[in-house]
Amino acid sequence: MTAIQQPAAPAAAQVPTGRRAPRRSVLFFAFAFAVIADPVSSVAYAIEAALRALHGDLALLLSTMSLVVGLVVVVTANYWQLVRRFPKGGGAAAAAGRAFGPRWTFVPIGALVVDFVLTIGISIAAAASAVIALFPAMSAWRIPLALLLLLAVAGLTWFGHGGRLLFAVMTVLFVLVAVAVLVQGFVSPHGAGTAPASTDPGRSAALAVVLAFPVAMALATGVEAPSTAIAQLGQLDDTRRRRFGRGTLALLLVIVGGLTLALTALAVQLRIGIPGEDSTQIADIAHAATGSGWLYGAFQLTSSLLLLAAASSSFQAGPGLLKALAGTADRPGVLPAVLGRTNRHHTPYWSVVVYLAAAAVIIVAAAGEEQELVLFYAVAVFVSFLVGLLAMTRFARAERKPVLAWLNGTAAAAVAFTLVVNLLRGWPVLSLVATMLVAGAFYVRWARAGRPSGIEDVEARAEAD
Repeated sequence: MTAIQQPAAPAAAQVPTGRRAPRRSVLFFAFAFAVIADPVSSVAYAIEAALRALHGDLALLLSTMSLVVGLVVVVTANYWQLVRRFPKGGGAAAAAGRAFGPRWTFVPIGALVVDFVLTIGISIAAAASAVIALFPAMSAWRIPLALLLLLAVAGLTWFGHGGRLLFAVMTVLFVLVAVAVLVQGFVSPHGAGTAPASTDPGRSAALAVVLAFPVAMALATGVEAPSTAIAQLGQLDDTRRRRFGRGTLALLLVIVGGLTLALTALAVQLRIGIPGEDSTQIADIAHAATGSGWLYGAFQLTSSLLLLAAASSSFQAGPGLLKALAGTADRPGVLPAVLGRTNRHHTPYWSVVVYLAAAAVIIVAAAGEEQELVLFYAVAVFVSFLVGLLAMTRFARAERKPVLAWLNGTAAAAVAFTLVVNLLRGWPVLSLVATMLVAGAFYVRWARAGRPSGIEDVEARAEAD
């Protein structure tokens, strides 16, 4: 069996100096805002998904999204623990492998493979919707526009990880423009919608919220990213990796939770309901708040670029995971070696083609509509969440930490409930089936390869390579 070794941090990283502090600040900025591009971009469609699940009932929207943000906090608390336990990266895969045995590693890996495809698909579709909301005449070209954006993002992946700082800048720009929209919307809105406050006053509000919030849990996708992305920080020691990972998780909560609740409150105040075919709810919120001027255009542009950045991030992470599974000359691989072939920018181009093809299929199947994909999106990644929470519950019980065991167990129950409710909606079960098929196929190939050791660290290797 071939042992897997983690790359050691350079000695220079062990001794901090005042001169290096500003450089670390820049590094944290680039790392954190690039990593949180995915969860921040989820704001673009998660609120609308909740409103659709509520059948347009604005009176229950804020309660629903508050519950969603609360569960995101609970899931983030688990990844806070994962960062502490696995400072070299690894996330739920590392936790599952060490808690239950290496074969369990493939469940979160399978979930992530499916999640990366869905992230690309839904982000590209939402970016196309943002463009169409700004230029409604392009509505008839929704699918070709989405596929063109998909090809452009895949093409940029050829140049490797050089765009991380650009992703960070896109995230910051979106946040700044969104705050400006919110301020104008609350202080001096341009107009208002006409959606009714409640569409069915007679139904049980509590039941409606409980059944609707799982759909909007697409907002939680990307929460796992800091726990695996810290493997990129090979120049730092474990202590500083933990600080970077936890700092990123805290920043993620503040920005995603704050923007979500503020935009939801503004939607309720301005009575912005389910949008028409050529728009999105978040675009309608911005339009009511600012009118058709430059701020509205800037909001649509930055949200579209942020969504493309989220897709690009998955176009790097997904093929990177397949590359790590393909192995090297001195390490047995689970997947065919062709998936690990790279260009001079270290991009595994055949793995990129795999994700490109898969994302194109789901975009066409969903007719380029991101809301058609939200239900599927909130399934695969929740399988990874659930396995990670169960693993951390087991660790806490073994270490006789009852408070942590209770917290993780409760979070696991909430995640399981969310998963079950979404699966009961019918078609989202395909995400679970795909996850299990991918996990099973990887496990079979791993067993045939002689069960090489170190499979638990595959996510960390994928990020570090």
